[in-house]
Amino acid sequence: MSDVFREVDEDVRRDQWLKLWNTYGYYAIAAVVSVVLLVAASVGWTEYQLSRHQAESEQLAAASRSLAEGQAEIAAKQFAVLADSAGDGYGILARLREAEALVAAGDKPAAVAVLDRISDDSDVDPAMGQLAALMAVYQLMDNSSRDELERRLTPLMAADSPWRTSARELTGLIAYRAGETAAARQMFADIVEDPAASQAARSRAAGLLAILGTALGDGG
Repeated sequence: MSDVFREVDEDVRRDQWLKLWNTYGYYAIAAVVSVVLLVAASVGWTEYQLSRHQAESEQLAAASRSLAEGQAEIAAKQFAVLADSAGDGYGILARLREAEALVAAGDKPAAVAVLDRISDDSDVDPAMGQLAALMAVYQLMDNSSRDELERRLTPLMAADSPWRTSARELTGLIAYRAGETAAARQMFADIVEDPAASQAARSRAAGLLAILGTALGDGG
């Protein structure tokens, strides 16, 4: 009986993915990438909140309020000031949020420059540096060549990279946008079959496989 319920549940999830595809098309797949930004905030906060100081906490809260209220340029400056003065914990988180604010202000090149400085800094924790590199790729998706995007993603797909699955999701998206549907399906299939990938990532990849297989057939 449990197998029956599992099959029904999988059918429901598949139908939800297909409905999303039929409504938003390409953006259904692009939504996968937005998870990276959510991870950035939650990981940064969780990783470093134990080392926070009261003043830095208040500065971060003030900048976050500015961003939430639509004052992106002001928020970017506030995050930058905090990043320059804070310790490693709040400093890196503030720098990541500065990039987020710059994107909200419409200045993606400046955001990418901030993220590149983080990823190129040998003193930054490697996991956070790689996260910044991954976020930079997301911001470059619409305006950079495939070679440039893959050059940036390749080191993030190493077996010891904590962002390996997210990098593979982006690589699958890039392949899809290049019209290489079969390559995209293979990348998502690899994620589904990877026991080291999170259940959430495997579920997303399975949904994308359903969309690609049903909506686009076996071509590509």
